[in-house]
Amino acid sequence: MARPRLLVVSMSLPVTAKRTGEESWSFTMSPGGLVSALLGLKEFETKWIGWPGVDVHDAIGKKTLSITLAEKGCIPVFLEEVCDQYYNGYCNNILWPIFHYLGTPPEYRNDATITYQSQYDAYKKANQIFFDVVKEHYEEGDVVWCHDYHVMLLPQYLKEYNSKMKVGWFLHTPFPSSEMYKTLPSRSDLLRSVLTADLVGFHTYDFARHFLNACMCILGVEATSEGVVDQGKVTRVAVFPIGIEPERFINTSELSEVVQYMKKFKNDFGGRKLILGVDRLDTIKGIPQKYQAFEKFLEENEDWRGKVMLLQIAVPTRNGIGEYQKIKDQCHYHVGRINGRFGSISAVPIIHLDCSIDFNQLCALYAITDVLLVTSLRDGMNLVSSEFIACQKEEKGVLILSEFAGAGQSLGAGALLVNPWNIKEVSTAIGEALNMSHEEKERKHKINFQYVKTHSTQQWADDFMNKLIEITTNAELRAGKAPLELPEHDVIQQYSKSNNRLLILGFYGTLTQPMKNQERRGDGMNLELHPQVKERLKELCSDPKTTVVVLSRSEKSILDKNFGEYNMWLAAENGMFLRHTSGEWVTRIPEHMNFEWIDGVKHVFKYFTERTPGSYLETSETSLVWNYEYADAEFGRAQARDMLQHLWAGPISNASVDVVRGDQSVEVHAVGVTKGSAMERILGGIVHNKSMTAPIDYVLCIGCFLGKDEDVYTFFEPEVTKKTKPPPSSDSDSPKKVSSTIVDLKGENYFSVAIGQTHTKARYFLDSSDDVVQLIHKLCTHNNA
Repeated sequence: MARPRLLVVSMSLPVTAKRTGEESWSFTMSPGGLVSALLGLKEFETKWIGWPGVDVHDAIGKKTLSITLAEKGCIPVFLEEVCDQYYNGYCNNILWPIFHYLGTPPEYRNDATITYQSQYDAYKKANQIFFDVVKEHYEEGDVVWCHDYHVMLLPQYLKEYNSKMKVGWFLHTPFPSSEMYKTLPSRSDLLRSVLTADLVGFHTYDFARHFLNACMCILGVEATSEGVVDQGKVTRVAVFPIGIEPERFINTSELSEVVQYMKKFKNDFGGRKLILGVDRLDTIKGIPQKYQAFEKFLEENEDWRGKVMLLQIAVPTRNGIGEYQKIKDQCHYHVGRINGRFGSISAVPIIHLDCSIDFNQLCALYAITDVLLVTSLRDGMNLVSSEFIACQKEEKGVLILSEFAGAGQSLGAGALLVNPWNIKEVSTAIGEALNMSHEEKERKHKINFQYVKTHSTQQWADDFMNKLIEITTNAELRAGKAPLELPEHDVIQQYSKSNNRLLILGFYGTLTQPMKNQERRGDGMNLELHPQVKERLKELCSDPKTTVVVLSRSEKSILDKNFGEYNMWLAAENGMFLRHTSGEWVTRIPEHMNFEWIDGVKHVFKYFTERTPGSYLETSETSLVWNYEYADAEFGRAQARDMLQHLWAGPISNASVDVVRGDQSVEVHAVGVTKGSAMERILGGIVHNKSMTAPIDYVLCIGCFLGKDEDVYTFFEPEVTKKTKPPPSSDSDSPKKVSSTIVDLKGENYFSVAIGQTHTKARYFLDSSDDVVQLIHKLCTHNNA
């Protein structure tokens, strides 16, 4: 059986091409675990799509390069004239600085043809070129994995072409806070495109949280623990910390050649303790801060002078770009100054190398290092930390790790975490590391070595792909279960055959007039029953075989006003309060719930109500809702985005609450306040009150509910609730006789119905509350027949 295909799409191919003749090419394989991990996914036949690292303009060159690369499982993308403004422009001049908290750079002043817009146009054009190549090679069933900020528009292009295509997107850099990301002119377009992917991955929880906050604040969508919910579609957002190939480093550090290097280096360093830094020469790596901290340490620890040295390998990256020449000059200045201050004829405290070194030599240095010093100001992951740990066998050196490196969340337990901007703190950490006991070094190394060994690059790739396949498979299953139009004939027929029926009805949008016809009071929505349902609903409630429950997020007084004269059950505030219309309200709030957040949230809601004409506040004992459906649509959405930032920054920052984004509302309620979670308590109250002896054999559940309340539709699924035992009652009076089962449903006797929604957990749908009225009429007509 043929393996499924994986199309990996990234800016660059895992090989760099060099032309050696009109029809001949040579290739250099890119180093690193990422390449081997993606090409080594055993379950897939992997094809890699990306730029070959060279511009090719002639047809012969493109053809011969494509043929040669195909033998290596690679497919070239020829960017040609858009490459400069796409890669050097939008990707590296705009996206990269924002994602690393360096801010939005000013536009070029000396070239009117290079603007934000021209760079973004090139970015869109390049992403379109990537799409064209994917489209050309895509086969039904292929999985497409898009990598990094260079192809943020690609998921949308792919999904627009084929909505069933399995698409994942992973970011290898940090994702900034929403306040920083908001400065990006094309912020909404990029977020919306990424959200079309089936799975969005990040290195750390911080990066994922920033992404979710940006989606909420900028797009006004709902974010949950699983991902982002937008108009019923869920985009899963998950964390996948990348690793290294530990065996490669472990095995290399044991080679005889490497052992000889280790002896040579120890001899060259003259017995001094070795602090090692290995970084790209980049503004985010914090090399100047590292030098300042080391200088501070030498200032304050005279007895360590001449006994410790710092070896910094600064690998060149973008030679020729002004900012990088600046950081290089800055590093050289610090090295010269510190060496002049603390050096001697026989030794200097800092050795700075502007070059990369041989892999075997690097492993030898890792193996003999006493302290690895990582002072990144911002970093996606920083795998140098893992490489160092894998090579440590005898020395058990100490890792000093910046809290702004992604690795801090993975390796922090076995490292000394520091703020690289705090020079004194880093200096103190250097002293602590050099003076650490052997036992403590062993303990920390053991923690981190176990993590590095088990969280390899291969494991990272497997985890991402397994999650993507799981999500897309479940999505395909859900697509096959899309809600159907309600079969009214079956509803009525099964209703007539049953003996103990339960009807659960929503209020707003279900038993009211269609939402567009609702009138508004000065302080909010005038919730009133649909005029054509009143008498028929009374008839339905008077049937001794039928129990009717109105389940609403509305407060008690509103339900009392509209349903007080009916023989039915009322469940207010999503079931937190329950009463039969012949009795008193009973509180069903779980004891553990905390509502200290309500006053703070109410203050924020009032603030925005006063400043948003047409909006109004709905208050209850367990939840608050800010509704802006009568406000200007664009202004209302903008205010909702700002409100979310106020809420998360203040009154709900540490509160156990859910924030629910409706189409034109923001609701805050305690965690667990959903219609489904309340259903068991409601059912228990009804059963005990009615002394029910026969099981419920028919359920009709109809509502226009928010996404988080749709768990009520699945509560009664027969395969889950068949032969459900009654929950314990909080009432003091025990029923004389209760059946061992309270719900005994067959599949044909359960009807869950969503109103006006096709992305729903319900089995069926109706277009509007007018259809609900007609259905109730027909049920009553049958009763009277």
